[in-house]
Amino acid sequence: MLNLSQNGCSVWVAASTERLLTPTAVALGKFDGVHLGHQRVIQPVLHTAGSEDGRGDREMGRWGNGERLPEDFPYHPTQSSTLPSSPEHTYSTVVTFDPHPQEFFTGQPRALLTPLDEKVEQLRSLGVEQLVLLPFDKELSALSPQDFVEKILVQQLQCQKISVGEDFCFGKKRMGTAKDLQILAAKFNIPVTIVPIETDTGGLPNKTDCINTDPTDDSRISTSLIRQTLEAGDIPRANRLLGRPYNLTGVVIPGQKLGRTIGFPTANLQLAKDKFLPRQGVYAVRVFIHNGTPDTSPIQNLGVMNIGNRPTVNGTYAAVEVHLLDWSGDLYGKQLIVQLVKFLRPEQKFPELEALKTQIQLDCTVAREFFKSAY
Repeated sequence: MLNLSQNGCSVWVAASTERLLTPTAVALGKFDGVHLGHQRVIQPVLHTAGSEDGRGDREMGRWGNGERLPEDFPYHPTQSSTLPSSPEHTYSTVVTFDPHPQEFFTGQPRALLTPLDEKVEQLRSLGVEQLVLLPFDKELSALSPQDFVEKILVQQLQCQKISVGEDFCFGKKRMGTAKDLQILAAKFNIPVTIVPIETDTGGLPNKTDCINTDPTDDSRISTSLIRQTLEAGDIPRANRLLGRPYNLTGVVIPGQKLGRTIGFPTANLQLAKDKFLPRQGVYAVRVFIHNGTPDTSPIQNLGVMNIGNRPTVNGTYAAVEVHLLDWSGDLYGKQLIVQLVKFLRPEQKFPELEALKTQIQLDCTVAREFFKSAY
């Protein structure tokens, strides 16, 4: 059970439905990536909340790497069994599943576009007030569509409004469709908005409402398409599908310090263990350096990043290393948010360090020229 409250904000992340802010306006789905299609599904519940008392503008709490709550948060689960609730307010709520259903059914860990802490931050930026993580287990997966609506949505979440994508399925063996949800919820006088599938228009104007009628078409915006696009190194398209740059967020930890011996010191990032990594290779990136104080804006810089096993130095594990352009200073322990902008080249093995140094110099030059021409 995670309940996050920051600076008096009525924003919660709950790993069960036992203690919630109710009543709710609910967007239902997996929401890995919080991409443009997901944002379209979330939008209808934002119209319901936040207009009566300003709660919709409050910030969602953030924490470390999503694995535990810091001790200095003002609320802990052991302190109280009752959360503040307002009968005059309907809380904009995203309801998703933990673990990811695919992970539950396959038994295999699934790398995520947005691990929990990143998902919280993206939802906060959209104005979502509450995130509910339904524990996806044998009991939940066995619920019929009717029971899911009555027990989860009506009794526990006290839904006043629901929004789903048109391809949403729920209940045992995914028997329930979005249309079924609409019919079942109507019995409880709960309106359901079914949002059309969002389609990638290639960045062309005046096509934002284009609806994809062919579910096999690769222009249908989906988490799987974004993963494939990142694996191919097509960063501009991945960013377009997401509606924002794809980020790698982590804390700088000590590495082998080989970069500084050839004049290119790198910051080694420790990422969330379930973070999805794009194609191995070298990228032009934008970097935001957090100083650890909430009142201080992050420092922005440009850089080049390598994702890979570092074959030139016989590396044995995948690492994420960032070299900041025009930067000097100690980054150990600081949190970096690295925005992927452009894939420059695949990772390769060089005969010696001098050849690697020459290539890194070229990578930096190419990145500088790219940023100069693009911005």
